[in-house]
Amino acid sequence: MHDTTDGPRTAVELQGVVKRFGDRSGTEVTAVDNLDLTIADGEFFSLLGPSGCGKTTTLRMIAGLELPTAGSIRIHGEEMGLRPPNKRPVNTVFQNYALFPHMTVAENLAFPLEVRKMGKSEREEKVNRILDMVQLGAFGNRRPMQLSGGQQQRVAVARSLVFDPDLVLMDEPLGALDKNLREQMQYEIKHLHEDLGLTVIYVTHDQTEALTMSNRIAVFDDGIVQQCSTPELLYERPENAFVANFIGENNRLMGSVE
Repeated sequence: MHDTTDGPRTAVELQGVVKRFGDRSGTEVTAVDNLDLTIADGEFFSLLGPSGCGKTTTLRMIAGLELPTAGSIRIHGEEMGLRPPNKRPVNTVFQNYALFPHMTVAENLAFPLEVRKMGKSEREEKVNRILDMVQLGAFGNRRPMQLSGGQQQRVAVARSLVFDPDLVLMDEPLGALDKNLREQMQYEIKHLHEDLGLTVIYVTHDQTEALTMSNRIAVFDDGIVQQCSTPELLYERPENAFVANFIGENNRLMGSVE
């Protein structure tokens, strides 16, 4: 299906994107099939669907961690092609946090800035500003193992923001948290999105999470986008039975047409 967005400039555009994986027997599995998506600058856009539906593969292709079998991916009009992850204007937050255990919180945040050869005083200013933003200003000297799960997730989010990326990708970042922490972090991530004007692409299998946080949602099944709409339209006007059942059972009425 093809999706277009009027108004703000385009942050990410996928055209005819296909991803196939092969096994040793030579059998190919299509993980993503002929995907067209346009994501606007400043949008909170969720990729929603059950396990194995292609949503994480799509995110990994945008990040450059997987290369598409066919099709094109553009970020702010630039074709990504074979550009490696470290050369793309994106940062990714993973479910497992991926923090360096031997570094302090401040050192974890400063590391990507050091790689970019940023001066020490500017690094420290950026790290302190971002730590304050995620309410961890007093935790800079602690190591990740001295933090709670929610605090570690805040550090992972902060690290993704520290060098002002154009685009933040989040791959089920709250999946390891309990219900109360998850709801708190949903609010905090959405607040950061709105406060900083970020473009966020967010992978989740949690319908409530997607409906609560997103401007628009692409619902995946079997490598194909079944519907791409606002949360309201997905709930009120599902385009097929899969979307109706996946978004909410109360969308389904049993009966016959005469």
